Amino acid sequence: MASVLLLTSSSSSCCCSRKINAAIHVPKLPKLSLSLPKIPMRNLGEELNTRDGFINTIPVEKINHVIDDRSHNSSTNIASTQLYAILEAVADRVEMHANIGEQRDNWNALLLNSINMMILTAATMAGVAATAGGIGMPLLALKLSSTLLYSAATGMLLIMNKIQPSQLAEEQRNATRLFKQLQSQIQTMLAIGTPTQEDEKEVMEKVLALDKAYPLPLLGAMLEKFPAKFEPAVWWPKNQVLQKKNFLHEGKQCNNGWSEELEMEMREIVKVVERKDIEDYVRLGNLALKINKTLAISGPLLTGVAALGSAFVGNGSWAPIVAVAAGALASTVNAFEHGGQVGMVIEMYRNCGGFFQLLQDSIETTLEERDLEKRENGELFEMKVALKLGRSLSQLRELARKSASSHVDEFASKLF
Repeated sequence: MASVLLLTSSSSSCCCSRKINAAIHVPKLPKLSLSLPKIPMRNLGEELNTRDGFINTIPVEKINHVIDDRSHNSSTNIASTQLYAILEAVADRVEMHANIGEQRDNWNALLLNSINMMILTAATMAGVAATAGGIGMPLLALKLSSTLLYSAATGMLLIMNKIQPSQLAEEQRNATRLFKQLQSQIQTMLAIGTPTQEDEKEVMEKVLALDKAYPLPLLGAMLEKFPAKFEPAVWWPKNQVLQKKNFLHEGKQCNNGWSEELEMEMREIVKVVERKDIEDYVRLGNLALKINKTLAISGPLLTGVAALGSAFVGNGSWAPIVAVAAGALASTVNAFEHGGQVGMVIEMYRNCGGFFQLLQDSIETTLEERDLEKRENGELFEMKVALKLGRSLSQLRELARKSASSHVDEFASKLF
């Protein structure tokens, strides 16, 4: 029995040992070398193409173009913001020039009436003093009052003739109109165009040129009212290209609406404007300037002579005649100069001459540009020139044909 148990235990131990050995001595597996493919680096465009596990069909070039467009839109937004700021300043200038123009027009009327009343009152006193006769306090009072009124009128006339209120009022009216025109151009640019930093710079230069051409203050900045030579007004920057590409014609065209016949037509129009309109307004401006200078000197001179005559009333037979006659003439001269607003007429001629000078510069600058795509559309440019001259397209072409045959007997403009 014992031997049987011994054999059983030994056999079970052998089996266990074999099981243990089988569990421990596992045959070694062969080493496997795995080569994984390298993941390529992707740029931003490719990352957008494979985002969220979907494969898009947008080319990388288009995505990069979108990024460039975003940066371009950012610069456009900055230019638009700056143009809106300039637009607010221009609107404020329109209001300022309108208010100051109305004020200076009131100056002209009030000073004219006041000075004429002073002159006529002084002449009346000098006549009464001459007819009263005798020597005494009444005569002295009349003589002194007449002399003081004439002297005050002389001083006020010197100031009034120096500043020319009627001309100042016309300057402000022209400035108001031109600033309104610039305001409309900026609004159109913002509405239908894509403004750039260059557009903002050009608009800023136009504003500063208008400020220089039509200053608001009197002291130190007032325009010379009696220049040695009459010259048309200049309210545009000289170093700036005057005509820009039209926003409505940005598509590629063969000749951008231009032809050799249209260029010849524009050159003939420039000749007519220069020979007829500009020359005529310069002639009239010089004539009005000479008349205004004569009147500006005559008025204070006559009131000064009248003041001397009134001071000697009662000492001779000619003194009261000189006092009354010189006073009457001074009142007439003053009424003709400031009541007739000769200064305003001079400024009107300056502005008209500047208008034709701007038109001439605009056409010449456009024709000097050899790249037709950089010009404004030819058909639109021709229509604008015709409207500025108050003509239809057929009338404009007829004028150019007359100029080419040297049979021009009319002015280019039918507006003024």
